[in-house]
Amino acid sequence: MILQFADGEPFAVGATTYLYAPATDQDMSDRIQLPIVFELSEATDVLAVVDTGAPYSILDPLIAKQIGFSPEMTLERTAVTVRGVKLRGSLIRLSTTLQAEVGENLTIDSTTFIPDSEEQWNQFPSFIGQAGFLERIRFAIDPNTNTFYFGAP
Repeated sequence: MILQFADGEPFAVGATTYLYAPATDQDMSDRIQLPIVFELSEATDVLAVVDTGAPYSILDPLIAKQIGFSPEMTLERTAVTVRGVKLRGSLIRLSTTLQAEVGENLTIDSTTFIPDSEEQWNQFPSFIGQAGFLERIRFAIDPNTNTFYFGAP
């Protein structure tokens, strides 16, 4: 057991080291970035920014195509503003796995936004968002060791 409540119930089942650094060349501040796996028909590892203010997890549209996204998978069409840029795109259900260095991996069926335009995406990082992902797990951060702990609620 990695972290537990006072009564012994597990809080976290897995932990991984996060990167605390700018996510892009344009970033002026450090971001918590986690290695995760997005999976549709194919799976790919992605370094994604943890963003508790993001309405959804957001996946780079080029990576989405690489792992098998097609417009038929769309649950809903919507627009999301990312770093001041309003993007239209698709909401889909996507299997997303936090990879544990210690303990067990955790896979969540998450709501994920896929922007339509690769050009408008402008080399933004992928994001792990509050709604549809972080709200479905327990998580804690230890900034002394750059450790991200996670577990099922």
